[in-house]
Order: sequence, then C-alpha cells, then structure tokens
Amino acid sequence: MKDRILASLQRLNISEYILNIDSYKSAQMFFIKKSLDTKRAENTITYNVDVFRSFEQDGTAMKGNASVYIYNGMTDAEIDASLSRAYLAASFVCNPTYELMECTDNAFVTMESDLLNISLEECCEQMAEALYDEDTREDVFINSAEVFAYELTKQIITSTGIDSGYTKRYISGEFVAQCKLPQDVETYKDFRYSALDRDALRTCVRQTLEYTLERAKAQEAPKAGRYRVIISDSYVCDIFNYYVYRADTGYIYGDYSTFKIGENVQAKDADGNYAEIIGDRVSLTLVPTAPISDEGVWQKESQLMQDGVLKMYHGGVRFSRYLGMAPTGWFGCTRVEPGSLSMEDMKRETYLWVVNFSDFQLDDFTGHFGGEIRLAFLYDGERVTPVTGGSINGSILNSQTCMHFSKELQKSERFEGPYAICFEDVAVAGV
Repeated sequence: MKDRILASLQRLNISEYILNIDSYKSAQMFFIKKSLDTKRAENTITYNVDVFRSFEQDGTAMKGNASVYIYNGMTDAEIDASLSRAYLAASFVCNPTYELMECTDNAFVTMESDLLNISLEECCEQMAEALYDEDTREDVFINSAEVFAYELTKQIITSTGIDSGYTKRYISGEFVAQCKLPQDVETYKDFRYSALDRDALRTCVRQTLEYTLERAKAQEAPKAGRYRVIISDSYVCDIFNYYVYRADTGYIYGDYSTFKIGENVQAKDADGNYAEIIGDRVSLTLVPTAPISDEGVWQKESQLMQDGVLKMYHGGVRFSRYLGMAPTGWFGCTRVEPGSLSMEDMKRETYLWVVNFSDFQLDDFTGHFGGEIRLAFLYDGERVTPVTGGSINGSILNSQTCMHFSKELQKSERFEGPYAICFEDVAVAGV
C-alpha cells in the first residue's frame, strides 16, 4: 500500500507531502470483577497522508494543506480520487508559505523499555495481576477492567527525503471501582505507562478503591467560601500544562500568549504586573514520548522553564518557521521538579483536598481552572470529613506566585512531577 500511495502522489504531481504509516500490534484483556471475560489480539495499519499545495493570493505566497486516510482494500482509482480531493481542499487553506521539515537523519529507533523483554500477552497478564493485587476487600472492589498492551511501529515519509520511524511499546487500560454501602457509587480510572510499572498501577488502584469508599460515605458539599485547596494526582499535570500551552509557537505567533523567552512568566499576575514569588518556583522540562514527530522532527528533552523563567518556545514546523526558529516537535510528557513541602506539611493547616473531580478543566487563555467536586477531604482544624458537591474556581495567574508543590512524586507516561499542588485562597462554591 505504501508504494501505491507514493505512486499515486507522483501521478497526481503532488510534490509536497507527509505520509505517516502506523502499524499496531496489541494484546487485550477484559475482566468482569476478577474473572477474565475476553482475551484478544489485533494487528492494524493506518495510512495518513498530508498533502500541501503552494499558490499565490494577492501576490503573497501561500501554502495550504489537507489530510486524508487511505485504507487497505482501496483501488488505485480510489486512492487517486481521495488524494485529488485533499489536494483541491488544500487550495482553500490560505497560510503564509513555509518550508517543510528538511531531512537531517534517516533512522529507525526502537525505544528502550522493559516491555520489550516479554510478549504483549505477558505484558497484559503481568499488569492485570498487579491491577488485582490491591482488590482484596469486600466493601469496595473492581467491578470491571480492561488492560491493553500495544506495540506501535511508525514510519514517516516526506517529499523532502525523510524516511524514518520508530517502534515503541506501552500499556494502557481502565477500571471501575464500586462501593455499594452506605450508597452505591462508582469511580472510573484510566492509566497509561511506557514501562512495566506494576507498583505505580498498584498505587493507582489502592488510592482509587480508598477514594471510592470515602465517596460512598460523603453526604454533604463544603460550605461556600475561600479555602486552601490541595489538588493531587493526574490533575496536577493539567495545571502545569498551562505553561506548556502558553509557550507553544502557535500561541506565540497568534498573539494568544504574552510569554517571552528570558522572562519570569510565573512572577506575573493577571494584570501583567510582577510580584514576588513566595511559593515554589516552576522548573519544567519537556520530555518526548517518541523520538520523532509526525512531521519528521527529531525530538530531544528540553528545559522549558527554570525557576519560573521561560527558556524556550516549542512547537511544530509551521509556526516555528514563522517565528524563525528550529522546530522542536510535540513532546508528550512534562517533568516538573518537586517542591518544598511534604503532603504531611501541606495538611498541617486547614485545607480542602480535592482528589476527584467530575470534570476538571483549565483554560489555556485565561489561566482559570476548576471543576465540580466529586470527592474532597475537608480539614477544619479538628477533624477530616469527606465531602462531595460544589465546585472550585481558581486562577493560575492569581495563585502562581504562592503555589506549593509536594515533595512526593508521581509518574505516568505524560507526567513526572509533584503528586500535589497547594493553592492559597481559592473560591469554592458550596452550600
């Protein structure tokens, strides 16, 4: 199919293109409670073609693009028709012209992982065993689970001479924890790891079961007011990604972000004024989850921020070219240095510790974050009470100079860093 697609591009005189070929192998296991319900394996391959068209509009050089998927079983005539439609569509996309990524090194890389040492089925079996190691109670349990082990082999071929790729393995899945008394509640949790990290999965399951039990006990929402708010687990990644998004070349070129290299972006408030940082300073590194991007950019670990100071912009080919910088690609993982407080330290004063949201969101443009509280622990100075309901409404820009990060760390495929963040004086809507 690859050769047929390339032949079609040549027949149609499409001189600029990027072809991504993704070949997946997977082992999959589905459980009902502790019983294996279904086991299966899949092999799939997808072909995605980006075609580019250069033209002039009012004397200005333009370059448009459009994407199309080509499927196994398509005839040559159908491939020609699909690519022709995409090439026509590209003529209506009026972007200032730019150069596609040049060929710097054609290589195929196998990403190192202990998942490579065993079969995909064994990867599934070992992670499934770890998942159920913590499922030992009667009052709260896993009612269903899915575990997948994937091997992705990607090939990137471009009109500029790139013919590179990589192979990587990873584990993903999801499970639902259930507690029936004093009320019937469920908690959904997903996971993804690039290594055979059984301890991390055990910790994830243990916490989810504990939180589900506490959610069943929670009856009331917190009172409305302003609180010291602690946010933990996967939501911490969402908070730090504010800085990642605001340093993206697309945001910078479009004037959606005011971040400037060399500036302490953490020290600015919502009005653009500088303030003293009295909390922990953000030191953030971008870590690639693949050696090369879909555009053919070789990616390497890069420091984005040091003690609150922005060190670089990052992004894909088009906007990086517009800014006159070398493309960096998209990294996939954020690593943040730990903070100055332990979880025990964070909980010495009164707090509202939110461990589960119904829907947590962070606005990349305004810095506002919040969500409906599914489960939180409220410490009033005397006792800790599980609460549910209400919502929080915070702002990175209003809080970033006095944030504190935990010494305790968490690790997943997309985030390595503090387990929790503590914010001062956050608005909480409640009863």
